[in-house]
This record gives sequence, C-alpha cells and structure tokens, in this order.
Amino acid sequence: MAADPVSVAATAPVRRIGRDQWLALGLLFAALTLGYLVFVHPWWTAPMLEANGRIETLQQRELRQRMQLQQAPQVQQRLAQVRAQQARAPGFLPESSAELATASLVQRLEAVVAQASPDNRSCAISNRSPLSEPRRERYARVVVQVRMRCGTPELASVLYALESGAPRLFVGNLNVLSSRGYFLPGNTQPTGDGGLDVSFDLYGYLRPAPVRAEVPRAP
Repeated sequence: MAADPVSVAATAPVRRIGRDQWLALGLLFAALTLGYLVFVHPWWTAPMLEANGRIETLQQRELRQRMQLQQAPQVQQRLAQVRAQQARAPGFLPESSAELATASLVQRLEAVVAQASPDNRSCAISNRSPLSEPRRERYARVVVQVRMRCGTPELASVLYALESGAPRLFVGNLNVLSSRGYFLPGNTQPTGDGGLDVSFDLYGYLRPAPVRAEVPRAP
C-alpha cells in the first residue's frame, strides 16, 4: 500500500521543528552556563564560598579557645604543683644569682674541708676561683675551680661530702697527682707523706626562673 504524500509532507516539518527546539535549548543552556561562569560565580559564588570557609575557621578557633579556657583552672593548679615540687627539691642551688651561688659554693667547700681536716694539716685549699660560663645550657651552671693539697682519706671524704649533700653539687674535671711532700698555707716546710695535688671543678645549677602562665582570653 502506498504512503499518503500529504502525511509524509506534514511529518518532515515537525521533525525539523523538534530538532530546532533542542538546538535552541542547548544554546540557551550553554549561554546560561557561560553567563554563570563569567558573571555569577566570580562575583557571588566564590566570595560566598570563601566567606563560609572563614566562618568555619573562626568557629573552630573559637571552639579551641573555649576548650582552653575550660582547662585553665587545671593548668594553673598543675603549674602551682610543679612550682611547689621544684621549691622542695634540693637539686638546684637556692641562691637567686650566680654571684651569691658562687659564694655559697666556696663556703660549703671550706666547711667540708674543715670537717675532713679540722687543723688543715692533712688537707687544705690552695686555690678557689669562680669560672664564668656562657649561658648555652637550659639551666645556668655555677662553677668554681678548686685546687687542694690533701691526703687520700681526706680527699675521699671531701668528694663524698660535696656530692652527697643538698643542694646537689657535682665534681668534674678531676685531676689527681701524687707527691712525696706538699706545702700547706702558712708553712715553709713540706708536710705529709704521699699527699695528693688535686684540682677539680665544683659546680651546681641555679633554679630556672618561673615562667608566668598565660591564660588565653576569649575573642
């Protein structure tokens, strides 16, 4: 059966109209997309996204600060406990300056030597001089260079008394030389038999300065 020429002629324009409509819609969508990318996104969407990012960052920072403020009493309490523990600890020198600590070291050395040899016949200090050190360590160190003439038992007693007392003192750079006889201050004749010529560094550490706690303030 042959097709109707009238119906075929009517279907072709309908198909062309449908394709034209889709093409027009595609062009319209492309134009809207281009307009959005050129005018809307850089002037509206991008600033809004950036503002949202800043708001989120500020909210997180505020949350951290609130948590720190809530922990401030516990931090201050712990800091007070640590300071009290340091105050009771005999490890550091009690003096507040290197000059006072040096004088205290010398006095303690003289007391220990006098206890080991009350008459200074078998042990005596021939030299004691402070040594200045650069502040490169975490804790400031106070050093006194010592030279003595001692017998062996007296030297052992002096070193033990220095390193076992409180506050803690340390002996470093210990050099011991033996000699048949040795001179004591005030004597013109050598005294003793088998004495020791001893030199060492006597040092201790100053207590670190307290650090003031800083409590973060709310924005």
